[in-house]
Amino acid sequence: MGRVVIVAYKPKPGKAEALRKLTKTHVTRLRTEGLVTDRNPTLLENADGCIIEMFEWLSPEAIQQAHRNIEVHKMWAEFAEVCDYVPLCDLPETKGLFAEFTPIG
Repeated sequence: MGRVVIVAYKPKPGKAEALRKLTKTHVTRLRTEGLVTDRNPTLLENADGCIIEMFEWLSPEAIQQAHRNIEVHKMWAEFAEVCDYVPLCDLPETKGLFAEFTPIG
């Protein structure tokens, strides 16, 4: 059974465009490794420039496999160069009843 995850990336100074480009390839690269479903990812942005991504792992086991996959580790290193991960609850938009974000094409 798949596992839908939601993650928030805060771009490092001057790295917003690089983060945007990277997030647009993220799920495709995970799919190449056989780790995610065919469900299209959702990419959003908050008022502070954080990018929120929602995607679906194939299974809990696929998540564990990602942690042992060298290609995934390379990609995670690319993310580490351009962003920090932030808890969703730290985004101001999540404080209200409805969290609103801007879709990214």
